[in-house]
Amino acid sequence: MEFPKRHQDKVVNIPERKGKKQRLERGFDGDRDNSVSPPPTCSGDDGHRTLLGEVRSQVDVLSSTFSWLEVDRAAAKHATHVLAQLAKNEEVVNVIVEGDAVPALVKHLQAPQQLIEGEEGSKPYEHEVEKGSAFALGLLAVKVSGSCCSESQREAALLLGQFAATDSDCKVHIVQRGAVRPLIEMLQSQDVQLREMSAFALGRLAQDSHNQAGIAHNGGLEPLLKLLDSKNGSLQHNAAFALYGLADNEDNVADFIKVGGIQKLQDGEFIVQATKDCVAKTLKRLEENIHGRVLNHLLYLLRVAEKGVQRRVALTLAHLCSPEDQRIIFIDNNGLELLLGLLGSTSPKQQLDGSVALYKLANKALTLSPVDAAPPSPTPQVYLGEQYVNNATLSDGKDFMPIGFAYLRLQMHFEQCLMVVIGFIYTGSVDVTLDIAQDLLRAADQYLLEGLKRLCEYTIAQDISLENVSSMYELSEAFHAMSLRHTCILFMLEQFDKLNARPGFSHLIQRLIPEIRNYFVTALMKPNPHDLRL
Repeated sequence: MEFPKRHQDKVVNIPERKGKKQRLERGFDGDRDNSVSPPPTCSGDDGHRTLLGEVRSQVDVLSSTFSWLEVDRAAAKHATHVLAQLAKNEEVVNVIVEGDAVPALVKHLQAPQQLIEGEEGSKPYEHEVEKGSAFALGLLAVKVSGSCCSESQREAALLLGQFAATDSDCKVHIVQRGAVRPLIEMLQSQDVQLREMSAFALGRLAQDSHNQAGIAHNGGLEPLLKLLDSKNGSLQHNAAFALYGLADNEDNVADFIKVGGIQKLQDGEFIVQATKDCVAKTLKRLEENIHGRVLNHLLYLLRVAEKGVQRRVALTLAHLCSPEDQRIIFIDNNGLELLLGLLGSTSPKQQLDGSVALYKLANKALTLSPVDAAPPSPTPQVYLGEQYVNNATLSDGKDFMPIGFAYLRLQMHFEQCLMVVIGFIYTGSVDVTLDIAQDLLRAADQYLLEGLKRLCEYTIAQDISLENVSSMYELSEAFHAMSLRHTCILFMLEQFDKLNARPGFSHLIQRLIPEIRNYFVTALMKPNPHDLRL
């Protein structure tokens, strides 16, 4: 860092500095006694020149006193005080900006980084100069942000953003000086640059916990969420970063939900990867905050809020709640009925939202999973044994060669099916191929071979597609194949957006809603395996 030439000289006129220091200290005593002269006005050319000269003289002081020398610190403190007094008068704010006060003040937001010769390790007026600069800049930024001039507003927003990036105390000063509301209003400007800069400033402010609730309370959430639709990557990212900060405060969770923020974050199309990452972290923050009093408040909203809010809460909790809380949310507090109501709606958007939420709910439930292969028989001793199959000595001479007393003359379309059935009867374990799975399912259901039935359901489930899911569901109904039926339901929920345009699907979904309800009630009412281990 370069210092003024007088700081680089090795010879310092100590008596001269002492005299200057005494004069400055007398001046500061006057400041504390409120004896500072009233700020001049800028009426007329003479008034403008006088005021500009005063501003530039203070800027010169700030520019030449960036050190830890006591005399410099005292002079800088006095200069920030004078500029702050001037900034209180809206009529002279533009003159202060014209006099280059802003960069001089910004420089003093941070203390000098090193001591120079003659400073002897002391740090006089520590933090006081920095706080004085913050106070003056806060006044300037707020005054300019209220201007009707877009150019002045852009400068103010940029200043506030840079100002807010320094430290936490500065962020608090900005909010205390009333800058948040003007910044939120700028978010709705027609000027793209102004929106970008104001979103940047709010993003910086939102990273401080003192400001997060205030920004949301002043209506900052909705315009920031709206900016996520922007095709301007920088503007979109600035808005996402601000929302990330606001999500850190648990008091903002309900507000995010009420204005549809969760769906906006989930459904948005984001231009750059950094924005996508930021949105993912925002959702994670919100998820981590849904517990304790936040969850209790959301449950209260599920019961008493107007229908639109109730639905948004149910949708959010389906995506973000802990699996351990699913029963209390969706069974005890009617959350499931809200989701089913969306699925049965006449609105395609609501139907899609409901199907996505139900599928997410199913995946998060510890007791719900796709169909698995049939487990080993709990009583394997009931099977006659593999040694009896195709045994020339014990068979009755038929091609399949089972023993005569166990031969089942089943009416099957294919001999291969009969071999598999008999193989299962003897061994309890067979390979079921897709080409015979449906015929075997019919036989297994008819002869109450539940293990074989499960194997058939599993094989058929691997072949479910957009084209055949409706017929597969009908097959599951015809032969009481509950595992296959549940797999079909999950597939329909997962692929709802692709299936909904197909003829007859909408009617099928309406018919399935009672079955879907039973499926979730049964699953969510089961004891949690985690709880059973405790």
